[in-house]
Amino acid sequence: MFNSIQGTITEKLSDTLRLLSGGIEWDIAVPATDIAQFPPVGDKGQVFTWLYHKDDQMRLFGFSDTARRTTFLELLKVEGIGPKGALKIMGGIGQEELENALETEDIARLEGVPGLGKKTAQKMILTLKGKLSHVSRADPITSPYKELVEALAEMGYDKRAAAEALTKAAADLSPGISKAEQEKQLFKQAILYLS
Repeated sequence: MFNSIQGTITEKLSDTLRLLSGGIEWDIAVPATDIAQFPPVGDKGQVFTWLYHKDDQMRLFGFSDTARRTTFLELLKVEGIGPKGALKIMGGIGQEELENALETEDIARLEGVPGLGKKTAQKMILTLKGKLSHVSRADPITSPYKELVEALAEMGYDKRAAAEALTKAAADLSPGISKAEQEKQLFKQAILYLS
């Protein structure tokens, strides 16, 4: 539905961001750890969003980048964690620390997150171990094919694998073709490498 909203940041609270875009001021629930990642009040910013909709309520959740949103969505897969709980967990522990706690099965660290008990911590480890470790790694793409990598990632391919496939495909490019034709060839060839 909404991927992101761009506009002027009008207010930053501990777990809420307000952003003015197209004459509408959006009230967006944001993890406390993400608030500092947004530009100062008065500056333009972009918020990656997820809309929660139930019979009796709608709430827009926002994140500083797509990796944080992915973490949020993964947390929702854990039995007993809803959107508010996921936001609270993300606000109580940083991305890297969360990933490390899950990978090392550090229940004590997870229990230290406000509102997170031992049973839920155990469920998180069972559900998410090995699934978040790739999420926050710095974007490994320093190639000129970043847009193509993003397009392949949206199709479900791993970004690293997509970047490698594009590099291989670039070696086979026909010389003297237009940039648009180059991109087409690269994209098709990368998909073949990835398949």
